[in-house]
Amino acid sequence: MKRQPTFLESISTIIVMVIVVTTGFVIFNIPIQVLLLISSAYAACIAYRVGLRWGDLEEGISKRLNTAMPAIFIILAVGVIVGSWMFSGTVPALIYYGLNFLNPSYYLVSAFIISAITSVATGTAWGSASTAGIALISIGNQLGIDSGMAAGAIIAGAVFGDKMSPLSDTTNLAALVTKVNIFAHIKSMMWTTIPASIIGLIVWFFAGLRYHSQTNPKQIEQLLHELAKIYHINVFVWIPLIVIIICLLCKISTVPAMLISSLSALLVGTFNNHFNIVDGFKATFNGFSHTMTNHSHVSNNVKALIEQGGMMSMTEIIVTIFCGYAFAGIVERTGCLDVLLKTVSKGVNSVGTLILITVVCCLMLVFAAGVASIVIIMVGVLMKEMFEERQLSQTVLSRTLEDSSTMVLPLIPWGTSGIYYAQQLNVNVNDFFIWTVPCYICAIIAVIYGFTGIGIKKINKNEV
Repeated sequence: MKRQPTFLESISTIIVMVIVVTTGFVIFNIPIQVLLLISSAYAACIAYRVGLRWGDLEEGISKRLNTAMPAIFIILAVGVIVGSWMFSGTVPALIYYGLNFLNPSYYLVSAFIISAITSVATGTAWGSASTAGIALISIGNQLGIDSGMAAGAIIAGAVFGDKMSPLSDTTNLAALVTKVNIFAHIKSMMWTTIPASIIGLIVWFFAGLRYHSQTNPKQIEQLLHELAKIYHINVFVWIPLIVIIICLLCKISTVPAMLISSLSALLVGTFNNHFNIVDGFKATFNGFSHTMTNHSHVSNNVKALIEQGGMMSMTEIIVTIFCGYAFAGIVERTGCLDVLLKTVSKGVNSVGTLILITVVCCLMLVFAAGVASIVIIMVGVLMKEMFEERQLSQTVLSRTLEDSSTMVLPLIPWGTSGIYYAQQLNVNVNDFFIWTVPCYICAIIAVIYGFTGIGIKKINKNEV
């Protein structure tokens, strides 16, 4: 590289990307993947201006994609586990009992809590949304709950649980980058996530009251009857869920734990539901189909409910990751991100402005890249010394990184999380955005704490 990019060149890559993606996706409904490639092409032009060539850009893209491989493995494993859990009847059982016991008035609050518990247990918000989330959104549809409200509560619960889980990849990454103990990091995050979640619970409670007695008992009864005919809903259908919890408690990595659970699900589906095990393996790749059951007549409502999962259902998300990382890799290799972060960091003159700038940097980069890992690493490394200079605990930095990156990821239409949740729950981002209350409240609370001093821990020499 012959020279560093100027601030104008650097900021232009972000501005062009936002304009291209917003205009193309929102107005013309152009696939997000194409728009990310167009944005990457502009970033490549800036790279050529500073002296880089295609080989340099390939290196930058490959480096970014290498960091994405663990996430891609998890995505493929999610496709496998959803298909297999449909085969075993685990997800249908969650729907079955949920329809029996969930009150429409308290559905939103219950959806948040159930999704959060599932996410804490599995260590993945995506996995929670694809298992309990699919069941809950289906229950919500049957209860007449607005899909945007339902998805908002489900996603908020999944993200909250992910942040509180020591099994989460981004939670561990934030602790690793800032060099703090994982449980100290989680404890610090409670300062922002718990108040934000309480605000969300209040909103969902009052919003849910409008759905009192707005159910269709006959339609729900028909659905329950049909699910009971297709699946043998008994204690055995919970085996895959129990298996994955045991695996994670035994500190088995997320992907192997998912695959072990999927294998147990295939056995449950074969021996408990009397399905063909060959169809079970097909379900892990192409998704579960009603033709794999022993019933020729399946209603459209049930088809839409059970025909889910499979690795092939994740191809759009994986392609999006490749396109998003192409843009992020080029911008990073060109040096634009370094220039932007260093320029913004010059305005630090107090604890409040330090945290505000950290939040702004995270938001700026997460909206540009659509992924949290890059943001946590780059902003974490840049701000670490500034927090030390002001004698602030690194746990304050670690939680701020997550408050303004992983928490807001579901709200970015062109980000991998936004696309993932929209696809899995079949709801557009603009429909659930306002209802994912904790996701955008956490960053606001973090800034308020910075200027008021609430929850701002000073350096403790005994801190690990």
